This record gives sequence, C-alpha cells and structure tokens, in this order.
Amino acid sequence: MRPSQIHKILNREFESAEHGHHTPVMLWGPPGVGKSQLVSQIAAEYGVHVIDIRLSQMEPSDLRGIPFRIGDMVEWAIPSLLPDVGRHGEKGILFLDEITSAPPTVSAAAYQLILDRRLGEYKVPEGWVIFAAGNRHGDRGVTYTMPAPLANRFSHYEFDVHLDDWVVWAWQNQIDERVIAFLRFRPELIFNFDSAHNPVAFPSPRSWEFAHRALQKFHGNENLLAGALQSCVGPAAGIELKAFVDNLEKLPDIDAILAGESIAIPEEIDLQYAVASSLVGRAIRVKDQDNADKIFGHILNYAGRFPQKEMGVMLIADMHRVIGETVFSVPEFAQWAERVSDIILYS
Repeated sequence: MRPSQIHKILNREFESAEHGHHTPVMLWGPPGVGKSQLVSQIAAEYGVHVIDIRLSQMEPSDLRGIPFRIGDMVEWAIPSLLPDVGRHGEKGILFLDEITSAPPTVSAAAYQLILDRRLGEYKVPEGWVIFAAGNRHGDRGVTYTMPAPLANRFSHYEFDVHLDDWVVWAWQNQIDERVIAFLRFRPELIFNFDSAHNPVAFPSPRSWEFAHRALQKFHGNENLLAGALQSCVGPAAGIELKAFVDNLEKLPDIDAILAGESIAIPEEIDLQYAVASSLVGRAIRVKDQDNADKIFGHILNYAGRFPQKEMGVMLIADMHRVIGETVFSVPEFAQWAERVSDIILYS
C-alpha cells in the first residue's frame, strides 16, 4: 500500500480512538522506506507526543516493570516510558518500533499491552493509539517470526515505496531539487535493495535524504562529492547522481522561462527532467507572491511545449501535488489541458 494511503489510515486510526474504535496497526516494510517517519508525521500533525519504544533493545522487565516488596506483597513499578496523561497528555501515539527484531520473551510481554491496553495495574490512556513497525524476513535484518497470538492483535499493512508520494514529501521538506529531478529521471532507483548481497549503502527514501545532505555539504568540492554520494546511496547510484548533477551546467535559463521568454526545450531527456523539477521548485517559492499566477502561467506555457507530452503532465501534476488547486484557476491551465487532452489522466 502506498504511503499516502497508509497516512490516511493512520489518521483515521488516531481519530477513532476518541470513539473507542481504534485497532493497533502493524506496518511491514524494508529498511529505509519511511515507516517511522510517517508515524512521527502523524504525531506532528495532531500536536501530540509519540513515545517510540524500540523493543529490540529491551528486556521483559523494561515493559513489565520491576517488582518491589510491600509487606508480604509484591508490587510492580510502572515504567516511566509508558504513556501517562500527566506527563504526556491525554492523546498520543505509542509506537513499538522494530517489533519483529524483539526476542520472543520481549514480544510476549507486549501481548497484553497491545490487545488489552494494559500491563498488570497499568492502563494505556484511552486517547492513545498503538502503532508498530518492523522488517520482513527477506529484508536481511535481525528478525524473529511474529508469533500468531501477537500477529492477531494487529491490523497489518504492507508499506510500499511510491515515487509520487516521495516527491510530495521531498518538496514539502525542501529536498534538493537535483535529487528530485534525478529520481524522476531514474525512478527505479528510489528503492533498490538486493537482499541477496546485503549491501551496506543502497538507494532508499531515507538514503536519498542523506544524498541531499551530501550535496549541501560537498557541492563545489569535486574531490569529495562523488565519494560522499556513493557512501549514501551506494556506488552505482552515487556515480549516476554525480554525473547527472555535473550535466546540469547545460540547464536553460530558469529565470527567463519564468519571465515568459521563449526558451528552447533541452534535447537531452535528463535535462528535461531537471528543468521540470526546477520549475516546480520555483513555483513553490513564489506561490505566495502577488505575481504567482503570472509565473504559473509561464510555467504552464512552457510545459505545453515539451516534445513528449508526458513530461509536461508530470511537471504540472507535481505542481498540483505541492501547490494545490490554485494551478487550475490560472487562465493558461485550460490551454495547456487542451494540448494534452489526448493523454491526460488527472485526479
């Protein structure tokens, strides 16, 4: 299931806790695809705490608490890491990360917490939801088979990588437009993990963010940039990204396009992807300016001139994803839509 769909599901699960309809959610997926980040995003949107418990690093007593004697009785000290209304608020997310990497003794201690929302005398506050995430057996991580009693306590969702969803996230988080353009040009590299070889560095949504950081730190230092990119996304993808970035010197004048000048479309397909991403980036920067509609119009006119109409559709679709329906109100949109009406599939 694509991340945008899982995002909606987690939203509904969080809201359903208020009405007593919440079911604990288990997210399955390979490393580096953004499972943990999506949970943090939900918490940020609702302004609540997320308590991230890495079960792989715990002992059973870390959840159950430590026993202490009171007279002839034994009581259990409630761990401070568990949700508490006084300390953490009435609503929040209890996130059990790396649950498939937890030893069976630890996952067994979580059974009651997940299904019954309690451990001994402790109760999870009513407004708190329980999400979990873990890797699959084929992902070459340290994993244990999830016991049937534990698995039956969750609703299960498989986390797929989807380039369009990642691009939206990338624009929202100011990822370098050169990385976005490159992945539009080489979409199969958004995630490329060969579990048979178990590489140390490989392309993933997480590692492309690392590549973005490397570009900020090492751009201009040609002796270090290639190695830095390879250290983030692997040797092959790093070399390709470096070559792509180097070729951007041939990029047409973006300011002239935004000014409405008649600028030629690059012949090279990689430069077409680059100019499309550059225009989306500029559209984001000017969306709150008084002349935004005029600039959007020039972008629409340019998008309609691509020899491959699909390139223009991709450009405008990305603009719509990050700017919204404002692009529909620009007069030039109707003219552009008529030019691509034979291929457009817009939702």
